[in-house]
Order: sequence, then C-alpha cells, then structure tokens
Amino acid sequence: MLQELDAQRLVALFVAGLALFNFPLLALWDHDVRVLGLPLFPLAMFLIWGLLIAAVAWIVERSPEAPMPDDGPT
Repeated sequence: MLQELDAQRLVALFVAGLALFNFPLLALWDHDVRVLGLPLFPLAMFLIWGLLIAAVAWIVERSPEAPMPDDGPT
C-alpha cells in the first residue's frame, strides 16, 4: 500500500512539474527584474527545478513506516 501511495505522489509531482514548466505559469517569471543581481527568470527556473528534485528525493528515499525485520545476530 505504501508503494502505491509513493507512486501516486511521484505522478502528482510529475504533473506539477509539467504545469510549473509550461507557458501560463512560466510567464509569471518572465520580467526584467533582478533579485540579488540575478535575473528573475533563470533564478526561478533553477529554484523550481531544485525543489522538484528535492521533493522526488524525499519521496523516494524516506524510510518506510513499518520497521524492517532483523537479519539475525551479528
């Protein structure tokens, strides 16, 4: 069941990424504005890209909720 939920979360994250990198939302960042000397558009693209990668890593790498069985005495 947990794997199904993770798969659903990854699909939802993929759809969110498609929406964020598509025209209507992408046009929000296309202005002649600088933030800390950096143009807003490339900065926003890099931050969105980084947040999507971090979210995928969090979903894939988080530990399962059920404890893993021991392999025996070591």
